[in-house]
Amino acid sequence: MAPSLLSIAVLALLFLGAFAPRFSLALAALPAALLVATLAGVGVDELFDFFPVDFVVLIVGITALFAVIQLTGTTDWLLSRALRPIGNRVALIPLLLFAVGALLTAIGTLPAAVIAIMAPITLGIAAKRGLPPLLLCLTTLNGIMCGLFSPIAVFGASTPRLMAKSGIEVPAHTPLTLFLAVLGTGLVLCLAAMLVGRHSIRAAREAAPGSTAVVAEAAPVHDAAGRPSAPSRIAVWASIAALVALVIGGAVFKVDLGLLGLTLALALQLLLRVEPTSAIRRLPWEIILLIAGVLTYVGLMEHLGAFEQITAALGSITGSPLLSLLAVCLIVGLTSFFASSIAVIATGVPLIAPLVAAGVPPVGAIIAVALSAVLVDVNPLGITGGLLLGSAAPEHRARLFRQLMTYGLCAIVLAPVLAWFVFGWLL
Repeated sequence: MAPSLLSIAVLALLFLGAFAPRFSLALAALPAALLVATLAGVGVDELFDFFPVDFVVLIVGITALFAVIQLTGTTDWLLSRALRPIGNRVALIPLLLFAVGALLTAIGTLPAAVIAIMAPITLGIAAKRGLPPLLLCLTTLNGIMCGLFSPIAVFGASTPRLMAKSGIEVPAHTPLTLFLAVLGTGLVLCLAAMLVGRHSIRAAREAAPGSTAVVAEAAPVHDAAGRPSAPSRIAVWASIAALVALVIGGAVFKVDLGLLGLTLALALQLLLRVEPTSAIRRLPWEIILLIAGVLTYVGLMEHLGAFEQITAALGSITGSPLLSLLAVCLIVGLTSFFASSIAVIATGVPLIAPLVAAGVPPVGAIIAVALSAVLVDVNPLGITGGLLLGSAAPEHRARLFRQLMTYGLCAIVLAPVLAWFVFGWLL
């Protein structure tokens, strides 16, 4: 078997492994790269040339900064303050949950950490206010997924680099355009969910008490040891200043976000006397290993010419670059349902490089692929859906599981098709 075809077959097996219990793509990606490299006659030193050092530093830096901020109690404090103004304005609750979820991921938090914070809040509000759990789950999850493409978040910072590595030239405004397009799509989905659930919202508003605002109580603040407390004023302002510095340093002065994040994390850790081992334990080592392994494997596949073969095969089947992009979006949506979105995006971006060379708009193509990957994450089989189900009342879990599963299965087809139709050829 040709080395390029071998790499494609092994990649398919890696993603199929998501169906198997106790299989970790994070652990399997680098060994798979070594196996394919050995069979293809690629040396280990050459294989390590594909190791994404810059991506690893990016993820470590951003998540280290947020880990320190979270340990100070500032994250929970900001969340409770954000929920407090709602009071009994029930109709605003889905929008606020969407906005808070998007904000937390937009500043660099990984979705698993955000959903761990917001899952009990979301389901608690649904129970207290008589709102459908599915409605609040959809608005919260869409906000979390769409905030991931902020220019300072891991997905948003990584995607333009992935395009550059694949030889795709894009305008300077691409990161901001990607973020606004994904965020706008999420907001439309949030409003559509509210429209479908308008009768339930009206019923909850009519049944709401007239005085006490209980929403803010859903987000208690804890210290690093889990004891209820409030962060100090210096911790709040120092954390906010660090986030502002990250945005300005990355957007204005073009400082490497990973190194800047690590520097700010160290400064906050020393200033606020945060236990360093606690911050290090909060780093998402599985995600770091996953991205490092997948991108190393993707680099090897590019070296072997695998993606050119895949794109050529899609082109011969569809006969059109735009239809080939639709096929890529459908593959990305199906794979992302069972695997990590960032890993799927990393393997999907090289597939669109020849399509861009054939005339497909690059910005529209990456938006379509990104949306195809993240919109199917609203399903009960992943970490986010599992945490939501775990926070639901036992009597509601079976029904919520069926609802989320139905939504996710429909999204496998509808999300890629709609993303391609709106963005794939209009931008």
